Amino acid sequence: MTESLYQRLGGVERIAAIIEDAIDRHAVNPTLSPRFRGKDLPQLKQLGTQFFCAGTGGPQKYEGRDLRSAHAGMNISEEELVATMDDVVAALNAHGAGPAEVSEVVGILYSLKGDVLRG
Repeated sequence: MTESLYQRLGGVERIAAIIEDAIDRHAVNPTLSPRFRGKDLPQLKQLGTQFFCAGTGGPQKYEGRDLRSAHAGMNISEEELVATMDDVVAALNAHGAGPAEVSEVVGILYSLKGDVLRG
């Protein structure tokens, strides 16, 4: 039986570290940092970890809003989406994720584009 992406990424502890790293990168990324100023970063990290774990086959339950509702009215640009994905890829690489896992995560993130880029 093939391991889930959750298992291949190392489970909740390693995914939490990846998400923490990615959000820390977002907070200092010139393209993204204005959106993260004044936000509750620990809560974003917790919800991001839940979302990522649940979406990769882990047992965690995501307690946040759906992506469409969470991003409604934010007018997120394609440039911001790409910057977000670049930060996630950098965090995955920094935490030793393999090329197949990075590619799979990018595919999943890209598939969510329509829920994030809506006005």
